[in-house]
Amino acid sequence: MGKIIVSEFVSLDSVMEAPETWHFPYISDDMAAHIEAQVNATDVMLYGRVTYTIFAGFWPTDAAKGESLADKINRTPKYVVSTTLASADWQNSTLIKTNVIDAIARLKRETPGTIGITGSATLIRALTQAGLIDEFQFLVHPIVLGQGLRLFDGLTAAVPLKLVETKTFTSGVVLLTYQPASPA
Repeated sequence: MGKIIVSEFVSLDSVMEAPETWHFPYISDDMAAHIEAQVNATDVMLYGRVTYTIFAGFWPTDAAKGESLADKINRTPKYVVSTTLASADWQNSTLIKTNVIDAIARLKRETPGTIGITGSATLIRALTQAGLIDEFQFLVHPIVLGQGLRLFDGLTAAVPLKLVETKTFTSGVVLLTYQPASPA
């Protein structure tokens, strides 16, 4: 059975929207090494439509050729959840259009290893409410944005978590790793 791990860049006030506008000044060598190790340990990638569209517009292009993770990201099986996309044409991509919770529960049962999710706020909220997330890894950046999409806005019930790891990077970013208080 697979393990679904959410990894998000978030501000101190839990904004996760458009990290490309505020995240990059905080990348340090030790944080970059952590991200690279995390991506390399991911067996399957799971995205919502918006994140998938952004990533599919970059990673398979010439602009990404010099990036150390490009080959890994392009080779890894990807699932995209969308009711509006007609197809998922990026290499090794599968489109999930209906029965999302059931399809992802089946993916989790049938996938040995790690299923990674980044971005994809709507999908993460749905999977959190369904109890399918095994671990949350928040890279909390030392910045307050004051506005923007917050990851858990709109949850309809509390989700008790337990802290299982912390790590501070030289840039001041703090990794907070949580698991559900009750196993997923």
